[in-house]
Amino acid sequence: MLNVITGIISGLASGLGIGGGTILILVLTVFLGIEQHVAQATNLIFFIPTSIVAIIVNIKNKIIDKKLAITISIFGVIGAIIGASIANKTDVISLRKYFGVFLGIIAIYEIYSYFRKYILKNKRDNNK
Repeated sequence: MLNVITGIISGLASGLGIGGGTILILVLTVFLGIEQHVAQATNLIFFIPTSIVAIIVNIKNKIIDKKLAITISIFGVIGAIIGASIANKTDVISLRKYFGVFLGIIAIYEIYSYFRKYILKNKRDNNK
């Protein structure tokens, strides 16, 4: 049952564009006890159908810059090949630490973005 719930939550997060893979990897490693390499590889397989659905919906809504998407996709594939090669050569403990640092950086960025967008804006609006 946890697998179904994990899939639904990760799919929702992916559909919203906030990275369901991050949630998926976290649940697979922490709650299901799956090794980091396996969790990351599973995430990549999960990413294929969810991204295809998101692409179809966004193309239908005409909100994709196709030229930009093609350029990013080409270099994303190159980056994925390099990243997968590095991940395969990295031990599990280090890979988990790097993933944790990555999540920490994202969290800090999100908090900072929220602060800039809402807190400072409200402060400026109240000073007018």
